[in-house]
Amino acid sequence: MRRDERELGEPTEVHRLNQQALVAFLREHLPGFSGDCRIQQFLGGQSNPTYLIEDESGSYVLRKKPPGKLLPSAHAVDREFRVISALADSAVPVPAAHLLCDDESVIGQTFYVMDYVPGRVITDREMPGCNPDERTQMLLSLSTVLGNLHAVDYRQTGLHDFGKPSGYVARQITRWSGQYEASKLEDYEPMDIVIGWLNDNNPSDEQAAIAHGDYRLGNVIFDRESPRVAAVLDWELSTIGHPLADLGYFLMPYRLSAASSPWGLHGLDLDALGIPSEAATLEAYADAAGMRKVPSIDYYIVFSMFRLAAILVGVLRRGVDGNASDPRAVERGKTYKELIDVALGIARNS
Repeated sequence: MRRDERELGEPTEVHRLNQQALVAFLREHLPGFSGDCRIQQFLGGQSNPTYLIEDESGSYVLRKKPPGKLLPSAHAVDREFRVISALADSAVPVPAAHLLCDDESVIGQTFYVMDYVPGRVITDREMPGCNPDERTQMLLSLSTVLGNLHAVDYRQTGLHDFGKPSGYVARQITRWSGQYEASKLEDYEPMDIVIGWLNDNNPSDEQAAIAHGDYRLGNVIFDRESPRVAAVLDWELSTIGHPLADLGYFLMPYRLSAASSPWGLHGLDLDALGIPSEAATLEAYADAAGMRKVPSIDYYIVFSMFRLAAILVGVLRRGVDGNASDPRAVERGKTYKELIDVALGIARNS
């Protein structure tokens, strides 16, 4: 079976599994599992450690909570399992979910197992190896899938209690402000200013949908033979939330400089690359979501930059504490300051 392009290796010391206990559990609870398997870790992830299990019965992916002291509500792999299970028959492509284990005596943390979906995982914003027409179709598919997600009636999928349908943005500001305060290594005044601006300018628009929480190019698998999205991954931050918060996060790269941000698209020749404009991306999303028009998105882009900055502070803290799954955690975590500086600029010009 051809694997995706993500780097695999032997589990790092801090994330090594009790393979004997895991295999015994899977033999009992995963139909057809033989136990004659190889387990490798996907390297480079910043949050929940993820592993490829190649067994005679098939290939699976295991995601678990990281070791060590965790912030409340963080690393909710049980919520990931629930949402991908609920979306199994929807227009949103997700891996088949098999089992959730909350018995920490097996490998030390809660984990779940889902199907491995072969395909292309692309993290580089310029999508090397793709021609301009292919890039256009792939990225419009990415926009369409997000619209499809927000068009799902969460009440009909059994997710009516997956989150509160009102007050999402205000709660998220409170949550991530608290996690930032709990994780920060130092004060950073622009972060405090942005938090204040978000609180003062909240549109209080009470739309509600299934929100992915981290929807972006690197969190999907593209089909190998076509430009369609084959599976959406990494649902750790999913909830019932405001769809425009998800959309703002997805559009964030259009406002970040390509010269200074690894995610940024601003300054690239988008036409030559075949990368749809922000307006074209919005149109594809709105068509799929069933919206007549998309309102001003600036507030939600600032909100998304703030939230990502708070997450990066947590990455930095885990790197300093030595329990991050990526050895580059400290380097990547430090980029939160640059991100929040851009957010502050957008806020001041809005």
